[in-house]
Amino acid sequence: MLYIGSDHAGFQLKKDLVKYIKTELNKEIEDVGPEVFNDTDDFPDYAVPLAKKVAADKENFGILICGTGQGMCITANKIKGAYAIIGYNILATELGRKHNNANILCLPGNPPSLDFAKAIVKKFLDTKFDGDERFKRRNKKIEDLEN
Repeated sequence: MLYIGSDHAGFQLKKDLVKYIKTELNKEIEDVGPEVFNDTDDFPDYAVPLAKKVAADKENFGILICGTGQGMCITANKIKGAYAIIGYNILATELGRKHNNANILCLPGNPPSLDFAKAIVKKFLDTKFDGDERFKRRNKKIEDLEN
């Protein structure tokens, strides 16, 4: 399952990306909130539930959006089994999936353009983990830190 969540700063982009993912990418997506705009909400209230859902099943992925993407990323990475990256460009997003097996993409609520955000999301969803032994070894070292 693909999950998406935002705070107030990412609310509009979240709505735009849900529509894009459903209609253009033909993927099922579950919105973990917020359902309505609240300019005083806090990003951890959405990052934590989404990260827990993603971490519960290796087939799950997530997208989190806040003002910079950084608060969501920091918070999501506190959850064991959640591996969040900031999608600041196409190559970094691709390598985050290929090399680090990231399962959560974090975005700023005000990207350079909607097309830019769509391209980052598409790259994240289309890219598979490489599975190379060196990447497995490196990722295992990160997993060991959680324990």
